[in-house]
Amino acid sequence: MTITAAQVKELRELSGAGMMDCKAALTETGGDMEAAVDWLRKKGISKADKKAGRTAAEGLIGVDSGVREAVVVEVNSETDFVARNAAFQEIVTNIAKVALAYGDTEAVAAAKYPHSDKTVTETIKDAVGTIGENLSFRRSSKLSVSQGAVASYVHNAVADGLGKLGVLVAIETAGNAEAAGAFARQVAMHVAATNPLALTPDEVDASAVEREKAIFSDQARQSGKPENIIEKMVEGRLRKFYEEVVLLKQAFVLNPDLTVEAALKDAEKQIGAPAKITGYIRFALGEGIEKEESDFAAEVAAAVKQ
Repeated sequence: MTITAAQVKELRELSGAGMMDCKAALTETGGDMEAAVDWLRKKGISKADKKAGRTAAEGLIGVDSGVREAVVVEVNSETDFVARNAAFQEIVTNIAKVALAYGDTEAVAAAKYPHSDKTVTETIKDAVGTIGENLSFRRSSKLSVSQGAVASYVHNAVADGLGKLGVLVAIETAGNAEAAGAFARQVAMHVAATNPLALTPDEVDASAVEREKAIFSDQARQSGKPENIIEKMVEGRLRKFYEEVVLLKQAFVLNPDLTVEAALKDAEKQIGAPAKITGYIRFALGEGIEKEESDFAAEVAAAVKQ
């Protein structure tokens, strides 16, 4: 039977699939729209399986906030182009909403996607067929406080709550929550810029501290100074190391004359009560994912042979 352009357009709007896929689906199902949608879904699932091996290191970071809580998620795609796709952005936004309720990555993946009987994982797999790239929900993390505020900040935002880098900062206080939230957002911007290793010196990974100590000791010994002097030199350099990598000890980006710790003390005047930064989370898109190096010319040559 003859498949019309209007039918193809209708199926594209229903499914989000490509024009040629829609035409093929309608041809295979004799123009039955519902059957064509099912045919595309099945095709999408098989496409998802084929694409699952491709590296997905692009995509978006999403954040969502509630009362004294906030969450950050990462959903990956193969290319940056997909991050500008409205359908993909909607998926990331909805996954962030799910994460606000469930928090833990595994729990979010198994939870129901909004307004659907499918899980987040199943929804991602279905989206591969319509968007045309390997997609993955990589991780989520949540911060909450019993009193105070949790603020979020998204860097390089492409839409509300969506971007390439997301930060959460929690401040516990019995004082003014709005003022605490305003300062927490400033700290979140600081964290985005400086990427600290830990909140306090005690939280810095012990192996990282030992590695720095060893380097500082070797450097100090080259000066020929006595051991007791070397020990003091190492202590001084270690303090400098903490000032560079520990959030509370870093110079505050918005006022480098103060450390973050001192800036928090100063902010207590507006908050109206003692305040404490209890945690922070920083998600940078694709961090830790090993990207594949591809030979574009070889890929084109292989495609021509097929």
